[in-house]
Amino acid sequence: MSTLKVTNIQDTSGSNSSTSAEIYTGRAKAWVNFNGQGTVSTRADFNVNTITDNATGDYTVNFSTPFADTNYCITEGHSTSNGLYMEYATNIFDRPSGIHTDPTTGSFRCTTYGQSAFRDPNAMFFAVFR
Repeated sequence: MSTLKVTNIQDTSGSNSSTSAEIYTGRAKAWVNFNGQGTVSTRADFNVNTITDNATGDYTVNFSTPFADTNYCITEGHSTSNGLYMEYATNIFDRPSGIHTDPTTGSFRCTTYGQSAFRDPNAMFFAVFR
């Protein structure tokens, strides 16, 4: 059995490349699974440095390596432990209070809201693509 060891893989034009770490961890440029209740803690991540707990149901996800610009796409999921699965909404950049927070190259802000109040879900999941 042979092993191929490379640092980067490129297409034939040389314009698209991936590192072996990106392929191993998935093609998303960043992702995180974290506990949003009590003391916020990361369960697993790629290119996420820290999670800032701004207040109840209000978080900032900070990237380890910033992006070149803010034109990235975020997908989200969450889970609650109190049976309110369909009643929670996660807002990225906009908060129910009407405050808008623009993404930066190094982070984005999100809130979780349910039953007319900010809520801390027991699990938050984000994947960032660029």
